[in-house]
Amino acid sequence: MEEEEAAEEQQRFSYRQRLKAAVHYTVGCLCEEVASDKEMQFSKQTIAAISEVTFRQCENFAKDLEMFARHAKRSTINTEDVKLLARRSNSLLKYITEKSEEIAQVNLERKAKKKKKSEDENKDSLEPAEAGVVESEN
Repeated sequence: MEEEEAAEEQQRFSYRQRLKAAVHYTVGCLCEEVASDKEMQFSKQTIAAISEVTFRQCENFAKDLEMFARHAKRSTINTEDVKLLARRSNSLLKYITEKSEEIAQVNLERKAKKKKKSEDENKDSLEPAEAGVVESEN
């Protein structure tokens, strides 16, 4: 039993390290982009510090989102939780709300197309059967 727990802990540690490395890489790429645009340099220590702060903030966001969903007696985080998290930044909240509405509209359009296609298929499958009934009556 202890071996399984140790293996799980090692796996969590490994996963966390890979996430940290991905954040560090992404921050490095963003810093390079900003550096070339603004004709400036970022030291390795600065990139590492930004990466660490970003990773910790993401951890805090994840915990907050989990708590918001749990408070609402849900096991799944939804867009309302994300909006609640972004409430302190008006521009971010506006952006998230707009994107959420766009996604909802696209999903409604997809559902409508699926429903119409399903109805058309049902209509097509009923027509030959009805035609057979009409022919047999003559």
